[in-house]
Amino acid sequence: MSSTELIKQLRTETGVSIMQCKKALEESGDDIEKAKVALRKISSQIAAKKADRELGSGVVQAYIHAGNSVAGIVVLACETDFVAKNEEFVKIAYEIAMHVAATAPEFLSRGEVTEESTSAAHAVFTEEASDKPEEMREKIVEGKINSFLKEKVLLDQPFVKNPDITVQGLIDEAIQKFGERIEISEISRFTV
Repeated sequence: MSSTELIKQLRTETGVSIMQCKKALEESGDDIEKAKVALRKISSQIAAKKADRELGSGVVQAYIHAGNSVAGIVVLACETDFVAKNEEFVKIAYEIAMHVAATAPEFLSRGEVTEESTSAAHAVFTEEASDKPEEMREKIVEGKINSFLKEKVLLDQPFVKNPDITVQGLIDEAIQKFGERIEISEISRFTV
């Protein structure tokens, strides 16, 4: 495959600018998978730089599962109306709503997790680790708490349509693609 074809393929798969795709492919020796990893790292750095920008627009999207017994709703915020009206942006919001319906996250971010929420799990995991060597117990419990939270916190969950990235990774990729700060403002899940 020629270099131009690889750049075009990477751009199609990621939506990232041609120059960033070209640079990532050059640095990875034309290995498209390594280039994708490099672009994900860049997207999280770009997201961090845009974290203090004001969110003034966005969309509300809902996903209702077949059978009408489960629904997910998400408010995906961005900086401008221009991005909020973009078809790809609306699709990302819809896919996150579908993810919410499928996975039933209890929290949007780790910042929302209370001590109450983890205390019972901490007690159970401490009991489970009681037969392990004392110097390892705390690390074992910490690892189990992290795994527990990955299931409960939306931004830490592997994205249902691509488990190679988390929901936060999906948001970071969107920030890189659209050049604006993007954030999930609110989520809700309804069941019959």
